[in-house]
Amino acid sequence: MEIEDKFDVPAGFEVPDLTGLPGVTEAAGPVTHRLVAVYFDTPDLRLAARGVTLRRRRGGTDAGWHLKLPRSEGARQEITRPLGRGTKTVPADLADLVSAFTRGAPLAPVAELETHRTVTTLVNGAGVRLVEIADDRVTGTVPEAAAGGEPGAGPHVERWREVEAELIGGDERLLRKVGKRLAAAGAVPAASPSKLARALGAARPIPGRPRPRTRPGSAGEVVVGYLTAQADALLAQDPRVRRADEDAVHRMRVAARRLRSALKSFGAVVEDTAGLREELKWLGRVLGEARDAEVVRERLIAGFDALGEGAVSGPVRLRLDAELGAAESEALDRVREALRGERYFALLDALDALTGAPALTGAADRPAGTLRARAAGSWRRVVKAHRAALAATDPAGREHAMHDVRKAAKRARYTAEALGMDELAERAEAVQDALGARLDGVVAQGRLAVVADAARRAGEDTFTYGVLTGLERARTERAREEFPRLWKKTSKAVAKLL
Repeated sequence: MEIEDKFDVPAGFEVPDLTGLPGVTEAAGPVTHRLVAVYFDTPDLRLAARGVTLRRRRGGTDAGWHLKLPRSEGARQEITRPLGRGTKTVPADLADLVSAFTRGAPLAPVAELETHRTVTTLVNGAGVRLVEIADDRVTGTVPEAAAGGEPGAGPHVERWREVEAELIGGDERLLRKVGKRLAAAGAVPAASPSKLARALGAARPIPGRPRPRTRPGSAGEVVVGYLTAQADALLAQDPRVRRADEDAVHRMRVAARRLRSALKSFGAVVEDTAGLREELKWLGRVLGEARDAEVVRERLIAGFDALGEGAVSGPVRLRLDAELGAAESEALDRVREALRGERYFALLDALDALTGAPALTGAADRPAGTLRARAAGSWRRVVKAHRAALAATDPAGREHAMHDVRKAAKRARYTAEALGMDELAERAEAVQDALGARLDGVVAQGRLAVVADAARRAGEDTFTYGVLTGLERARTERAREEFPRLWKKTSKAVAKLL
């Protein structure tokens, strides 16, 4: 994860003395490098438009292929690969990681940046590198074809100087203090988000994303803003899901569910979304299989690790790891296969169209406050589903009906979140989580039965699987018994909110 601040500096700028900052005992260097980086993108700059950079760089201490994904939570994820022999072909795995942005368009060089870098490193008393200060003099060259100039016009060349302060082993408070010291010496926050954007700026501006015109304070502004945020969140998780990063599948699935829920709840504001909702449902199912496998594995491994030695008989942990890990890995492979397909790319295109040119109704011009009725309507659906569950006469029918209550609570939660009604969202989430614990317990018991059967056929002792099953059954029953109290408390609280 890359955490850095960029600054524009005048020609006569000098990096100030930074050794007096807290924890800094030495400013090692300066060390100079010559870096030559070739940047790759689609002909219409789809990566740059989304804040993604992909380059092949020679020179310095980190020569190789560098993929930088959009900034999230103050940091950018950087993925590197060795230089290799190919200079004009992007490594296949990096091309796959950006395919949600390129949508199958070819990648080719769009700019070359030659950087003369002078590096000063702030070090503490233990020799730990805290912050790296890079003073860069850059020459950016955009080929004629990439610049879109007239034939024979030649490449576009841009020269400038900038300073980067990158956090290495220190904390963000130190990075802020470094920034203040640099600002006092004449540095100002960089006007361009990246060197590539600076190089392309004069030759070929990076295309902006189309934004619909909605009236400030209107229902349309709120709904379109929420849909855009969730579409961006879904796309941001795509490379992380392909890499099987922690919690990535869950976050992408939640973004898909929030989008689908919002399109249903706010159908009076944005219309003609039935097809998109169906595709989001498909994506949610694909992601759900992998997410469910992940939840079961984590739940059962945690349950096993909590057992005392007397309750463990046989190679239970090894089999749980193997069986549950294999199921999760196979589900992830199916997710990756779906993310490489035309159906998924068509879904992403539809999301771009939704956020760029949504089919807004006349209700979009109404005040945003009118949307609160949607939150009340969503909660009434939860109440109606709960009454139906209580009316069910057989246990199996009631459990199925309680699953409908959970789905309704989830939709109520997402609707409340979209409208900034945080307390209502929390109440709905409590209902969703309580019913989810029941469902997770039932699924875990079923998975344990499959693993125990495999152990039995292998001649292993299955006592521990029986213990785990009993514990899961007890947890599920406890969640079932506690729910009426939670529902009564939640109903009273929601009545006051609405």
